[in-house]
Amino acid sequence: MINTGFLHVIDILGTFSFAVSGAFFAMEKRLDPFGVLILSFVTAIGGGTLRDMMIGNLPVGWLRDGTATLVIFSAAIGTMLFDQWLKKFNRTLFLFDAMGLGLFTIIGIEKAIELNFSVGVCIALGTITASFGGVIRDVLLNNVPLVFRKEIYALASIIGGLCYFVLRSSSLDNDVAKIICILLILLIRLLAVKYKLGLPAFYAKNNKGES
Repeated sequence: MINTGFLHVIDILGTFSFAVSGAFFAMEKRLDPFGVLILSFVTAIGGGTLRDMMIGNLPVGWLRDGTATLVIFSAAIGTMLFDQWLKKFNRTLFLFDAMGLGLFTIIGIEKAIELNFSVGVCIALGTITASFGGVIRDVLLNNVPLVFRKEIYALASIIGGLCYFVLRSSSLDNDVAKIICILLILLIRLLAVKYKLGLPAFYAKNNKGES
């Protein structure tokens, strides 16, 4: 049985994490406060909105629950007000993004499990939920989406999702399995950034030696 109370906490934490991440990205591009709010919003709800549209869960989640909107706007405004203080922590942006990735992977997987989808589809929906808000954010900022470049990103969601299904099949408590999955995704992102781990690039280097 799905513990909806625990899932709701994960959903709020994931929404907050991605909202802060979106706000940071927007401020790095020197957008005005309205732009910061919009980027914070699409980062936090973009993946979940796409997932809900794909599975026919309409109206999409954030339209039926005002909590998400309140959390997003609070996170965005708080980030703008305490920007200088938060910037003292060099890894703040990365950590919030990595936390959101892990939290929303679980949310997407559980939504798919409720509909009795196969393991592969569940993991795919978890990855979409966790990654595609960032894709929309990067497109709006005219950046190549993070999920398509640099260190391991979406693959962390896939590995975490596989681990979650393995743990679900054991006698381990389901909530503990969720926490382990989230921490595993966070750890993979930390290691990927620290050691510059990524998928192999199948293209030739240019004349300047840059990939």
